[in-house]
Amino acid sequence: MTPEERARRSAEAMWAGDAASKWVGINLVEVAPGYARMTCTVRGEHLNGHRICHGGVIFSLADSAFAFACNSHNQIAVAQHNTISYLSPGQPGETLTAEAREISRQGRNGITDVVVTGGDGRQVALFRGASRTISGTHFKEEA
Repeated sequence: MTPEERARRSAEAMWAGDAASKWVGINLVEVAPGYARMTCTVRGEHLNGHRICHGGVIFSLADSAFAFACNSHNQIAVAQHNTISYLSPGQPGETLTAEAREISRQGRNGITDVVVTGGDGRQVALFRGASRTISGTHFKEEA
């Protein structure tokens, strides 16, 4: 099995049970080993009192992309901690894109950076997540 096929099958298994991302309106666009791209269009229920995208929605988008990137090796990985910096607001009707890249994977620990951009390409947020693999896989691989 190629690493690309492993990433795709891991993502399919995760997506099947990911009610939270679907509920928020997040879409999985692309996955590869250590990489994921997801989108979310800012809807009315995503707006805060300033009529811009709530930071929790942006965080959820980045966190989902992080999860798909660090779980792309068919090893279950969970978040240890993560941080986000908001750079510009998401606007109503705008499609936000989160692009996650695993930058380090040492033993059971990983670091993944996520850049969230707006429809015009500007940076909306920068997210860094630390992951830890635990026991289990997303699907059974044949030997």
